[in-house]
Amino acid sequence: MSGDDAVRFAVLGPVRAWRAERELDLGGPQTQALLALLLLRAGQHVTVPEIVDTLWGSEPPRTAVNVVRRHVGLLRRLLEPGLPARAAGRRLVRGAGGYRLLTDGDDLDLVRFRELREAAARAAAAGPPARAAELFAEALSVWSGPVASGIPPEVRARLPLGVPERERLGTVREAADAALRAGLPGTVLAELRWAAAAHPLDEPLLARLVLALAATGRRAEALHTYRTACDRLADGLGIDPGPELRDAHRTVLHGTDPAPGTGPVPPPRTPAPGPAVPAQLPHDLTSFTGRRAELDEVLGVLGGGPEPAGTVLISALGGMPGVGKTTLAVHWAHLVADRYPDGQLYADLRGFAPAGAVTEPGEVLRQFLDALGVPPERVPQDPDARSALYRSVLSGRRVLVLLDNARDADQVRPLLPGTPGCLTIVTSRDELTGLVAAHGAHSLTLRPLGTAQARDFLAARLGAGRTAAEPRAVAEILTRCAGLPLALACVAARAALNPHFPLAAVAAELRAAHGGLHAFARPDTSVDVATVFSWSVSAVSAEAARLFRLLALHPGPDASPAAAAALAGLPPRRVRPLLAELAGVHLLTEFVPGRYGFHDLLRAHATELLHVHHPEAERHEATERLLRHHLHAAHAAAALLDPSGDRPPLPPGPRDTPVETSAETSTESFTDDSRALAWLTAEHAVLPALVTAAAATGHDRLACLLAWSLEPYFERRGHWHEGLAAQRTALDAALRLAEPALEARAQRGLARAEGRLGRHDSARTRLARALDLFTGLDDTTGLAGTHRSLGWESEQRGDLAGALRHNTLALDLYRTAGHRPAQASVLNSVGWYHALLGEHRQALDHCFEALTLLQELGDRYGQAATWDSIAYAHHHLGRHPHALLGYRNALTLYRALGAPYPEADTLTRIGDTHLATGDREGARAAWEQALTLLTDLGHPDADRVRARLDGPDARLGAV
Repeated sequence: MSGDDAVRFAVLGPVRAWRAERELDLGGPQTQALLALLLLRAGQHVTVPEIVDTLWGSEPPRTAVNVVRRHVGLLRRLLEPGLPARAAGRRLVRGAGGYRLLTDGDDLDLVRFRELREAAARAAAAGPPARAAELFAEALSVWSGPVASGIPPEVRARLPLGVPERERLGTVREAADAALRAGLPGTVLAELRWAAAAHPLDEPLLARLVLALAATGRRAEALHTYRTACDRLADGLGIDPGPELRDAHRTVLHGTDPAPGTGPVPPPRTPAPGPAVPAQLPHDLTSFTGRRAELDEVLGVLGGGPEPAGTVLISALGGMPGVGKTTLAVHWAHLVADRYPDGQLYADLRGFAPAGAVTEPGEVLRQFLDALGVPPERVPQDPDARSALYRSVLSGRRVLVLLDNARDADQVRPLLPGTPGCLTIVTSRDELTGLVAAHGAHSLTLRPLGTAQARDFLAARLGAGRTAAEPRAVAEILTRCAGLPLALACVAARAALNPHFPLAAVAAELRAAHGGLHAFARPDTSVDVATVFSWSVSAVSAEAARLFRLLALHPGPDASPAAAAALAGLPPRRVRPLLAELAGVHLLTEFVPGRYGFHDLLRAHATELLHVHHPEAERHEATERLLRHHLHAAHAAAALLDPSGDRPPLPPGPRDTPVETSAETSTESFTDDSRALAWLTAEHAVLPALVTAAAATGHDRLACLLAWSLEPYFERRGHWHEGLAAQRTALDAALRLAEPALEARAQRGLARAEGRLGRHDSARTRLARALDLFTGLDDTTGLAGTHRSLGWESEQRGDLAGALRHNTLALDLYRTAGHRPAQASVLNSVGWYHALLGEHRQALDHCFEALTLLQELGDRYGQAATWDSIAYAHHHLGRHPHALLGYRNALTLYRALGAPYPEADTLTRIGDTHLATGDREGARAAWEQALTLLTDLGHPDADRVRARLDGPDARLGAV
């Protein structure tokens, strides 16, 4: 509407309305409250019962409906003067048993605020941070006070204020992040101070305030704000500050730049990722030469303009091993990377790894989603769901994806984007006819370099003068390398590192070398690849050559210096130079800082040399050192992730290895569970492979102990399928050893994983077996832990009395054993089952006793679970504000700890509490978050939450 009919509204502050430029008199508090309700639900039908509930609460007068009609009539006359008395009206319309206020978008400050916030979010994802900061500041400037301020408190309390207030708070956080990134922290200080005063226990908000104060030179005030926050958290909630607030404090103390990405930015809680722009391409060779015709061909695939609509361009580079597929693909990718501003993703699929350790597409998807900003707990377990999420994240983005060393088309398909504007480059020895036929891939087969190209290759690395001075030596080198760039690179590295060597001497050394690697021989070339590799190995120090051979025993895609040190029986300070030496002659590749791996040809060569130079007993001992190194680190991490668990007695550390070898992953390095979780995440691709390798190489006991130590990590992250596989391997190993203690723990671990996946019948059978075994062993803590698991299974089938009985038995057993961390945890479980049985005051007694002990012990995971139990009891005692506070404490801790399953559980109950208070929108929002988490985890509880969302109460609250 325009002209005299144009009306503007405000609800973000006092409720106001203007027609043209004249402010309207809205009458008394009830008329203002009715207008506020209609504005907050603009465009939606608001039923008469909802209006009555808002205006009068639980005791409306008999004439309430008639009074509502009079208020509606007054508003219509104000908004549309001259309207006949009984006319329906064009702005305030009746229908569906209620009323609906129609707005034109810009005429309502709430709509304007939301539009500006969305524009700011887009700017933060795509543009300079200063623009995003400007738009966020503009969005916040729309507010002139609390929502619907000025309305009597008893009426205002019944308005649906939660959603816009939460939006404002979220915008303050986002504005602070943008302002810090743009170097404009002063622009958000006023809003941050207001928000912190209104929400004095909101740690992410307080962390941003601390950083903004420090960034504007108010360091003393920043430190005072932190100390005040700590006191409030301790007094109000009985907890210590979380990692975000602690990180902000450390930033201020150390005087570092409080810039973007420091602790206080929380992970997103929606399917959409943050504006992450990955740049994963390996380094391009500055000395790249040759392949001009091939480059012209692949560059021609893209053409000179934008890609055709609906096309995902794919190019498949094939050829024999060592022919330079990866080098060409990486060089091409760097040449065109600027066409893909949303990032570049890279993965080595290890399709022809001699050890058979092919990279699974699901693991690559996990890594890609992480790089694209998706939190680990949001990554689905199901491979198809994971691939679907990946395609959704890439939708509308221009990303280059380089998939190196693919086995076949089936390995590649789940990793293909599904959106226009992306480029996928695939290298493989296979012709990948499936991609050509089904996906329209452009195929290019590389051949060995011709003589002229190979000579240029050497000249680019050694200098044209040096190669021209010894043409006969160069000719012999070219003949022996047969045009394979990998072989030429090794020879060039040797010669470049020894510039005083004549090339004739280099050729003679190569002539004298010998090797095998028959598995990669090709009838169309005379090259003996292993000859070049053996010669390269002979060119490094004896210690480096030994490490090269032993690294073939590592089952993962890459190894850390600490793992390499364990294999070699050396301290890391001695191993790091050896790794650098091997990387310098191209025998190893440092894929990311601190992670070293092989080209699969080189792994095959290392494996051959390993069997020649190291007898079986020596190989067995090196493998055992590697396994023990990871076992001791995983054991230390598990003690921090789950202090209440019963830890296995460990064998000694890696044999013949100084204590310093494990220093990087020792208990002292894991100062808290966050650091422990970071190490486990970095080794995620290695640890399950180690369990399998341990069992396959006769280290059955270590396989059992490693699987046992990984159980808290798999539980915390929701990796139950991986936990299931590891525990099955452990159970097979335990049965081979015929050791009841190991079998009991493997049966229990397997049962827990099965239970999480909904396989309750099998889980209960395994737990009964574990109980019998622990009873025969007279293992008190083992019995206690099994009773706890039986209690959880009892709860799943509705036997709450049985669940309480099992946990009470566990509590008595833990007290007998003197296991205080477990006592604290099971005290909460006992309280929880009292609450489920309706004995809420008994529940609170047990849970507060547990909370005190857990805080004393520093068990944050246990504290989160206990806050959840306390909140549940408060909810059922009708203390809904207390319940919401407890649930939010639990949620904050679970999110900080990266625990998606209990987070979803708590979100479900938060929704229940919101519904009990009449906040249907809040309930629905919490349930939707819970459903997303559970669906991504593949957990059967998703059906239970889906039923809530499909119920009549939730549908009434749908926006």
